[in-house]
Amino acid sequence: MLENPWIAGLFALFLWWFSTGAILWVVRRADNQTPDGHVMTSILAMPVLFAGVIALMASLPDTSPAGAWIGFVAALAIWGWIELAFLTGTIAGPNRAPCPADAPEFERFVRAWGTIAYHEMLLVAALAAIALLSRGAENDIALWTFAVLFFARVSAKLNLFFGVPKINTEFIPRPLFHVPSHFRIRRLNWVFPGSVTALTLAVGCWLNLLFTTGEVGFALLTAITALALLEHWLMILPLPDEKLWRWMIPAAPDRPGAQPPRPIGGPHGL
Repeated sequence: MLENPWIAGLFALFLWWFSTGAILWVVRRADNQTPDGHVMTSILAMPVLFAGVIALMASLPDTSPAGAWIGFVAALAIWGWIELAFLTGTIAGPNRAPCPADAPEFERFVRAWGTIAYHEMLLVAALAAIALLSRGAENDIALWTFAVLFFARVSAKLNLFFGVPKINTEFIPRPLFHVPSHFRIRRLNWVFPGSVTALTLAVGCWLNLLFTTGEVGFALLTAITALALLEHWLMILPLPDEKLWRWMIPAAPDRPGAQPPRPIGGPHGL
């Protein structure tokens, strides 16, 4: 069963949906608690990070299908805790102010970087640490999983900064109310075609390796990369993807000070 690529793909899909919903649920619960609730949430979730590190170390010498699964889950656990720390505002950036509507492009970029700087530096450090630990290891699925998530997330943030037609801010947590003011709504930007092309090529690469070797690790990488590609397309397709999690998320608190994305050249594009 562990070697079945269909099971691996379905598992990756379920884990993507479940882990995203779990993080959104936890962050929304923190939103409805005291101001210290966000920091406490990150602290209480640290066993997930430690479990991810332990699983990563256990997966490195294991070339069996089980080792691939363990490495995949380990990378998602480490990634998930870092994302939780960002969404709770615990590890985000020094800039907590909304971006002025008339800010020049370079100033807007500097301000946008300031909202996520600590988070991005932590992601780079985590990627470097996993790469160092995986150097010469028999099983590097955890490294490739984290790398796919990292570069897809950088691509997504660049697209949000330069502007896309559809930006869902429904689940933005209270500590990050200022972040959407750095986003832009526009018909398309010059980064998007390169992003979807690179992700499509990556999916093709993983599929080729899967068909060549039959290894379940490549099925997991194919699935997670395809999901990253889907998330990019959801920035331009008018599909209600928020309904996948809305039913399970507690009601949002009042949103005073929340800053919506600003359109460029009108609400529908250039």
